[in-house]
Amino acid sequence: MQPIRVLIVDDHALFAEALAARLGREPDLVILPIAADSRRALALAGTERPQVIVLDMTLGAESGLDVLARVREDHPDVRVVVLTAMSDLDALVQAVRRGAVGWLSKTEGADLVARVIRSAARQGGWIPPEVLGEVLRRLVAGDARDAGGARLLADLTPREREVLQCMVDGLGRAEIAERLGLSANTVRTHTQNLLAKLDMHSALEAITLAMRAGMRPGSG
Repeated sequence: MQPIRVLIVDDHALFAEALAARLGREPDLVILPIAADSRRALALAGTERPQVIVLDMTLGAESGLDVLARVREDHPDVRVVVLTAMSDLDALVQAVRRGAVGWLSKTEGADLVARVIRSAARQGGWIPPEVLGEVLRRLVAGDARDAGGARLLADLTPREREVLQCMVDGLGRAEIAERLGLSANTVRTHTQNLLAKLDMHSALEAITLAMRAGMRPGSG
């Protein structure tokens, strides 16, 4: 069996080094240099070609979710297992939706971590059994919301979709007007119209719905 190349991404040096040393004793695991932040994680993912990334959810001021999204975008074949001290079910669901195939607590033993890494490398995964049912329920409910959001977006005019894309890109009204060659008043009218069609009361709600339906920054 081919050795499994594993990249640990964790800013807690003592924990990461201890985990690397323990997993390094497994004959089928090759432990790559540790990454303590997102920049090094993404660099090593490109140069070291890991099959599995073991990712913490908090990397100093950075979110592991952002690293997860970038890894899945740049290296879609890499399998990501979250290993975290967090017990937030919402974070777990978000991680799965962004492509994580496993979720482990840092209180788990190294034997289980190794088993989950092997499962991930074989296209398997692992979610704690005690929360699996609730995670699946939320994922199904989220899929239904996403489908509804996509239907609502289909009702927008091309210009309203352009304005919404600018909002997703983080632009303010004046910046949207400049990008699209419109007056600020026209942008305000389009914004009011699209909020009404989406049955939303704020730009933040509209942006959240748009991103759930697949609209992403810079995709316009």
